[in-house]
Amino acid sequence: MRFTEIDLFGVYVAPMSVMMVAAWFVTYLVALGRHPLRSVALSWHPSLLAFAVIVLSSMVLVAAR
Repeated sequence: MRFTEIDLFGVYVAPMSVMMVAAWFVTYLVALGRHPLRSVALSWHPSLLAFAVIVLSSMVLVAAR
């Protein structure tokens, strides 16, 4: 993957900014999916649960290369 600037309505945006917005959107969808399952209420610390999901996902992506 090549990291070059993205032209967004005439403004050049760093690719990291776009990735941050996409990551926020995915995290928001995962959080919405966790609430009906009540896994947040069963966890000791909801932020640590979200962090564990992020770390596990990152490990799987690195190992899949």
